[in-house]
Formats: sequence, C-alpha cells, structure tokens
Amino acid sequence: MTINVIITRDFDHMSEVVAEIVKEAIIQTLEAKKEFIFGLATGNSPTGTYKNLARMANSGEIDSTRIRSFNLDEYVGLPGENPQQRMLHPESYCYFMIQEFFGLLDKKFIETSVPYGCLIDQEQLVNELDAHPEDWSELGTDAGKSISIKEKSASEYLKWIQKTILEGYAQKISDAGGIDLHIIGVGGRGHVAFHESGIPFENSNVLLVKLDDNTVDNAVKDGHFTTKDESPKYAISMGAELVYKAKAVLLLANGERKVESVTKSLLNDPTPDIPISYGQIYSKNGGNLTYVLDKIAGRELLANKELLKEKGIEIEIRNN
Repeated sequence: MTINVIITRDFDHMSEVVAEIVKEAIIQTLEAKKEFIFGLATGNSPTGTYKNLARMANSGEIDSTRIRSFNLDEYVGLPGENPQQRMLHPESYCYFMIQEFFGLLDKKFIETSVPYGCLIDQEQLVNELDAHPEDWSELGTDAGKSISIKEKSASEYLKWIQKTILEGYAQKISDAGGIDLHIIGVGGRGHVAFHESGIPFENSNVLLVKLDDNTVDNAVKDGHFTTKDESPKYAISMGAELVYKAKAVLLLANGERKVESVTKSLLNDPTPDIPISYGQIYSKNGGNLTYVLDKIAGRELLANKELLKEKGIEIEIRNN
C-alpha cells in the first residue's frame, strides 16, 4: 500500500500545495495526450485550490482549453419549476462550480459536466418509487440509502433515471477515457460526495441516493436552505468505487470536523461505514492516493505516525 499524507499549515497553505500538485499532473498528462480529464468536488475544501488553479490558468501556467471535467454529485429536488431553474438555483452544484471555478477562467475548459440531478423532478420520483415498490430496493446499513433500480423496471420514469441519468453519466466518463486526477473532500462521517455512510462499496458506480436525515438537517443548519422541507431529499452521486477508479486521487480535509473520519479511514480497516476508507483498497490495487490536510485534520494521523508507517503510509510535513 502506498498512500502519501501531506500535512500543511492551514487552509490557504493546503490549497496552494494541492494546486501545485494538480498543475504538475496537468502538465505531465498533456505531454502524453491531448486532454486532461479532471474530477471535481464541491464544498468548502477545494475552493482555495480552485482559485489558485484559475490564477494559474489565466497566467498561462496551465492550458485550461485542454481540460475536460466531471463533477462528483448534484442534488435532486432543488427548488424550481423546471431543470433550468433548478440548475441555476444558488445551492446547485452547477451554480457553485461556475461561481467558485469555471467563472474565474479567462479560457474555458473543453467541457464541464455535472451529474444530471436537476433533470429529475423529485415529486415525480417519489410518486414513482411509491407506485412501483417492486422496481427498486434500498442498499445501505444507515439512514442514507442508495436506490437500486431494477433493470426491467415497469416504471418508465425509473427506467429513464437508470439508463440516462445514472448509466449515461458513467458512460460519458468512460468515453472520455476515465479520470486522470480526482479532487475529493470529506464529509463529516467520512463520506465521499453523497456516497453516504453504510452504502456498499460494490458496484457503487453512479448512484441515486436517498439522503441521510443528518445530511438534510445539516444543509439547513449550514444555511444552504431555509427549511428542511426546502432541502433536497435525494441526490445523484459518483459512488466510492467509481471515484477511486481515477488514475490519481487527491483527498483534501481541513478543520476539527474532519479529524475523526480522516483518522479512521487510514488507521482502521476499510468499511462502508467510512466511505473514504475505500482508498486503502484503491491504493492496494495500485492507485495513486494522496491526502493533503491542514495540521488540525491531520493531528491524529501525525500522533500515530509509526502505526501508519507499518501500513506503508508515509507522512510529510510541509512548513513552507
């Protein structure tokens, strides 16, 4: 197992370090092929990185016109009467990416893709699930569940979601040749994107997820939505198994809230209870995984440096 852990001073330093790693990956990849396929996350963790990368692109250090990107996830059930309104809702991940990254670029990417969650009408989805219980099953051991739609679904709407929304996004990534480098963040319980705690690793490609009540509540507590009724109850998300098919994965985490999940993901055995722990399996199978943490998020890993070394995990402290 070869997992690298880089401990940085703070959020700004973490963002600078990650941006430099990404820049080098882009330059090296574009020496070998025409396009760099970039996997992107939303949330606070990568925002500083995106600003640094936009600056690098605008100054000519990297060629943004040879980059194609795929985002991890998108809500289903955002307020709005149609897909356009939902996509442009201030809390959509499409809107987030425009605001935090794509809109900062002088020269745009070849193409940017976000999972097609805004195409789904949440009320119709719920009605179809209620009307056709034989067409689907729930996967997961906790409150957040993956909705597995059967291949020969009687519901045309559920069949469309499976073929177009889920399989269609996975196919688009495959057609692009797979992701060269994926940036991911860490949820409070160790989830990656909306692959919630307890959802199985196996066949976790592109998922339709019924969100954990805790996720819905936190979206309100964090000020993203006014009420729980307004907060989306479903999402489309890459699953852990798909995320960790990238040629390289950079996991970013900062702050106290991430300490426990980051620590358990490397010290303990892999478990669907902590989806990012799949990184151990990924690394064992030859994947290139790097954790870039601030000194708070990496505190307990540093305290267990010798245990990690026994597992082949090296820690590097960067102070400059």
